[in-house]
Amino acid sequence: MAETYHEDAAAEDRSGDGLLTDTRLKWFGIVFAGGFTLLVAYFLFRILTEFVDYDLLVAVFPRFVDAYILVLEIVIISSVLSLIGGLFVGLGRVSKTKFTHAVATGYVEFFRGTPLLFQLLVIFTGLPAFGIGRFSEWRWYAAVIGLTLNHAAYSGEAIKGGITAIPDGQMEAARSLGMSYISSMRKVVLPQALRNALAAVGNDQIILVKDTSLLTVLAIPELISVFRNVNSNQFDAWTPIVLVAVAYLAVTLPLGKLVRMLESRAAWGEEQ
Repeated sequence: MAETYHEDAAAEDRSGDGLLTDTRLKWFGIVFAGGFTLLVAYFLFRILTEFVDYDLLVAVFPRFVDAYILVLEIVIISSVLSLIGGLFVGLGRVSKTKFTHAVATGYVEFFRGTPLLFQLLVIFTGLPAFGIGRFSEWRWYAAVIGLTLNHAAYSGEAIKGGITAIPDGQMEAARSLGMSYISSMRKVVLPQALRNALAAVGNDQIILVKDTSLLTVLAIPELISVFRNVNSNQFDAWTPIVLVAVAYLAVTLPLGKLVRMLESRAAWGEEQ
């Protein structure tokens, strides 16, 4: 009886210590987050009030708008094409045909194993040696091709992961009902696989937006190119920095919100 009492008392002490530790950690997190927020707010205030030249901002704003529209154009086209390509890559990665599987695997290994910057330069400078891309707008096409091929590999791996997460029994059940392999994949497996891959594919699309900053090596007048031009000609770094940051965040923040919303809806639909 005495032993039971002592054990209960010890358990209560441990529970109390755990609650105290959790409370301390909670308050530490609140203090740290508050301090960090104040520090960021302080630096932002100084940048916006002391370092940004608003006359210059107004003067160069139209150039940034043109660059922003160009980036959006490239992002939208590359995003759609990379999602379509990623679907085929993902299907190829789970294909039972050895040749198809080998080609898809080699594609993924190359484009995930080499830097995007290298891929862009190969496409832009290498393909014209074979007579491909010898026209004035080749820079734009090289940018879209490079981003599409690179991100199709990442999206393909995400979709492949979504497919392999589906129990084999679902495909077997669909086949036992007389459905063909393609029909089973299209109607049973892929809808669930795409839901599983939604987070990874969505995050990759956000990365695609940020990867447009590398297009400056192709001399495309995108945001980073305009930033460098303004900085070198006006000797002002912070004014174009603020414009570039706002431009990218104006795309990535809503896109991230959209991805989280789709994830929540997919999770809600799965629970029903």
